[in-house]
Amino acid sequence: MSDALDRLFATIASRRGADPASSYTAKLLAAGMETCAKKFGEEAVEAVIAAARNDKTELAKESADVLYHLLVMWAAAGLTPGDVYAVLESREGMSGLEEKASRPKA
Repeated sequence: MSDALDRLFATIASRRGADPASSYTAKLLAAGMETCAKKFGEEAVEAVIAAARNDKTELAKESADVLYHLLVMWAAAGLTPGDVYAVLESREGMSGLEEKASRPKA
């Protein structure tokens, strides 16, 4: 799976600075983080609705949209998949309860 995400991220990164009139990804990146974040949120809600309806076909499609928009948001933030993989690896073998308890208290 990470190979597919890495390839998609490379495509997204290659669109930075491209003509927004010819590339949806370039258009999102040119619009900035707020737009990228809002679009990610919209897609996440659509995935939640598909899940609540138990519509596996739509959930798969919306999940693909969520992943794409998540990677666009990472690119807008200057993150790479490697940055996120490192966090995941640091949590490997730790229960969710342990991981939450290890976070600094706000």
